[in-house]
Amino acid sequence: MLAVFDCCFSTETMDQFKYKNYLDSIVLQLREQFADSSLMVLNFRDEGKSLVSGLFSLYRITVKDYPCQYLGCPLLPLDIIIHFLRLSERWLMFEGKQNILLMHCEKGGWPVLAFMLAALLLYRKQYNGEQRTLDMVYKQAPKELLQMLTTLNPQPSHVRYLQYICRMDYALGLPTQPIPFTLDCVILRGVPNFDGVGGCRPIVRVYGQDILTLDRGRNALATPFKAKKHVRRYRQADNMPVKLNVGSCVQGDVVLECLHVDDGLENERLMFRVMFNTFFIQSHILQLNFEHIDVSWDADYRFTKNFKAESLMLNLMRLPKLHPVMMTTTMTTTVGMR
Repeated sequence: MLAVFDCCFSTETMDQFKYKNYLDSIVLQLREQFADSSLMVLNFRDEGKSLVSGLFSLYRITVKDYPCQYLGCPLLPLDIIIHFLRLSERWLMFEGKQNILLMHCEKGGWPVLAFMLAALLLYRKQYNGEQRTLDMVYKQAPKELLQMLTTLNPQPSHVRYLQYICRMDYALGLPTQPIPFTLDCVILRGVPNFDGVGGCRPIVRVYGQDILTLDRGRNALATPFKAKKHVRRYRQADNMPVKLNVGSCVQGDVVLECLHVDDGLENERLMFRVMFNTFFIQSHILQLNFEHIDVSWDADYRFTKNFKAESLMLNLMRLPKLHPVMMTTTMTTTVGMR
């Protein structure tokens, strides 16, 4: 049985005393109703000490902690998603027992919990259709909760990773070494309006695993780009594609951000963000329409109807010289007190 704590769907927070009473009540109900079942909690939390893990240890319940974001994006790297899916499936399908899998998130964790729940439902074939499944999960919580917790609408990147999951085979096999590329450039077809007069000064930053070092723990890289004083302003009226050179090595899970630099060259504003995995890049290009990019909740009017962003990749092995990079059940059950 798969269940989600209903506190994850709430915009309200409880103090520690009330929260402990809430958990006491739920665990007591579950153990009375499913006396022969074992419980495991998958908890999504930010870095630091976890209140939930300590409380559940008092009940002798196993807790597996997962992060609630990756480089600022409310998604997780593909290898962590696969670990989560395999662990969940083994627990739910344990022979001879009806195990109970409980999903919980701490403050700020609802967006990634929603994605992971949708991923599990698709992986177990309890639902079909990535967008449909994600919408169903989102609707379990008030719409404003997702907007409260995320500056950008994460749905496009969520759908992309759900598509990745559905495209993989049952064994969820991935190459031991994800495919490396050089992200050569990003081409914008349709200039966003972020300067208030029909244009923007765009720069691109890319974050991910630094493949020029052997340290897999160094997960943030800064894309080399021109000094801000040389950033050019582009206008919608010119009706010309904008080519932004990048030249960074990318491999595995990548977060790409496109930002606008204001006229004073001091402040930056995030125009859109995309998270993707290089294993699924086809024909060395990632083509994105407006509905494929994460933008702020009120930014629709800033983009043209036919906006497109193309990320062009080069085979890493063909390059004579690389830019250096720097560090910078069919329905899920809800458990809780109503």
